[in-house]
Amino acid sequence: MNTIAVVVAMQSEFDMVMNILDKPGIVNLNGFHAVEGKKGDVKIVVMKLGIGKVNAALGVVELIRCYSPKYIINTGVAGGVGANIHQGDIVVALQCCYHDVWCGTGHRGQVQDFPLYFNADDKLISAAKTIDNEKLKFGLICTGDQFITDVYQIQLIKNYFPDVLAVDMESAACAQTCFIYNTPFISLRIISDTPGEHDDNFVQYEQFFKEAPKHTFSVVVALLNAIM
Repeated sequence: MNTIAVVVAMQSEFDMVMNILDKPGIVNLNGFHAVEGKKGDVKIVVMKLGIGKVNAALGVVELIRCYSPKYIINTGVAGGVGANIHQGDIVVALQCCYHDVWCGTGHRGQVQDFPLYFNADDKLISAAKTIDNEKLKFGLICTGDQFITDVYQIQLIKNYFPDVLAVDMESAACAQTCFIYNTPFISLRIISDTPGEHDDNFVQYEQFFKEAPKHTFSVVVALLNAIM
């Protein structure tokens, strides 16, 4: 039986995805909270990763070690920094990279001996493009261990990654781990805030936080249906 893993950032997302599973059962994967069940003839495992690159990488490793999933889908929130990206849009990462890595040589953002950009799986991208949702945007997500709050931070990132659409704290770490383990991956991120375009984007983020899961939930379900 094929297994698809969905890794989420928020408890509310975890609860919503869990509700689509037949006979869900709670499992503990070395401290990571997960649930497994079935949707049709496919096993679905949903894991709450927690915040940041280390949590993301460790959680994905545990999923791969325990389940060897056919696909890994990451979802959560992100800050919108690209032109024409607005709160409520959902950015599908064609590529992920780091904005806070510098090894002294090579391009900023590039971990030595790894590519600068980690590509999403072609089949998952094609499936996402079949979803009828005008809020979907496709492009680059940049990841770093910080909540981006002001225009200066955004400009620093855009100096190196002018095509960036969104910034988050997990996607590239998930993508790099999947690259290492040769596991097809995609990240879907709903824009919770627009740093630099709002007086206080943390307040903007907090106000939208409770609404975010229901917006990404329908897209995750549509993507699952498209690849099953």
